[in-house]
Amino acid sequence: MDKVVSVSFGELALKGLNRSFFEDKLIKRIRNVIRDIGKPYIYRDQGKLYIEANEGNIKQIIDKVKKVFGIVLVSECYRIEKDMDEMIKYSISEVEEAIRKRDIKTFKVECKRADKKFPMNSMEVARKIGHHILQSVDGISVDVHKPDLFVYVDIRGKSYIYTEKLKAFGGLPVGTNGKGMLLLSGGIDSPVAGFMMAKRGLRLSAVHYHSYPFTSERAEEKVKSLAKILSNYCGSFKLYSVNILKIQKAINENCPEDEMTLLSRRFMMKIAEKIAIKNDVDALITGESMGQVASQTIKGLNVTNSAVNIPVFRPLIGMDKTEITEIANVIDTFETSILPYEDCCTVFLPKHPVTRPKLEDIENSESVLDVDSLINEAISEMEIIRIED
Repeated sequence: MDKVVSVSFGELALKGLNRSFFEDKLIKRIRNVIRDIGKPYIYRDQGKLYIEANEGNIKQIIDKVKKVFGIVLVSECYRIEKDMDEMIKYSISEVEEAIRKRDIKTFKVECKRADKKFPMNSMEVARKIGHHILQSVDGISVDVHKPDLFVYVDIRGKSYIYTEKLKAFGGLPVGTNGKGMLLLSGGIDSPVAGFMMAKRGLRLSAVHYHSYPFTSERAEEKVKSLAKILSNYCGSFKLYSVNILKIQKAINENCPEDEMTLLSRRFMMKIAEKIAIKNDVDALITGESMGQVASQTIKGLNVTNSAVNIPVFRPLIGMDKTEITEIANVIDTFETSILPYEDCCTVFLPKHPVTRPKLEDIENSESVLDVDSLINEAISEMEIIRIED
């Protein structure tokens, strides 16, 4: 007998002939996040993954593996031989251990028999183990509808006994759906947007805009901290740090004040697109939510969209601030996002930004600027930071 971590797939189980591609990406990611925890061994057993490691490292491994996209459930379980006496013994042990931790009056045994050669079917196994638990553990009864405790029995190449299924984030393994360039600010929204698109299988890189010295180095460090938190979920990536102060000054001096935000946003999109294309990135990702600020009206979004030719993903578009904040709290970015350090969007902020812009007017204003020269200069001076997982 020993303890292992079981890993349950979500959407991967529905993949057809290319399922092995998704599984290989998932295993590679798991290996990467637990590489420094006692040299664990990952193996397959009839449709599920298991991680074999020193028992003292199990909790740490579970904490890390829960953040790997493509996984829906993680469990600590006993791995034993396919022997009914052993299954009964360790099922009773799991119930007794659970009772020591919390008040349990009812239980239910659930069995899955992937190995169809096992002589008893799932119902027979569950019934027999449940019978022995009732005989061996005082003060407990069966409740098949709402039990206090589930005892799970999986019969595969080996047998696995466990009582907890810890939820992970699901989704698809990072890197199975191409690459995305996240426009990462220091706010609440953009880290959540990056998390959500990484969960759909995109491998992230990110671009951050600042206006140093009008914005501080502490604001820059805040963004690096957010990127570091994101790397816990999506792995290592590059953060492109671009100073757009010269661009903002040019807009401020030559264009209508109420168009400042939208014109700046168009430059950000163009710069992100140019970096993305150079690095074989397939799409841009923003944290925009419909109507949240003046530039995020439907007409404002149309103006910023028209600045680029590659796809722009906005996973938060239909969400309100409360919903976005809830996710930020779950993924641990919220407390960092609300640190009171200014970002580039506060520089030359118009008192009354246009909310119903006409694309023709914005393009006319933009035409007085040397757009290509401003963009190329900003990119030539940008800093590339490696965010390590």
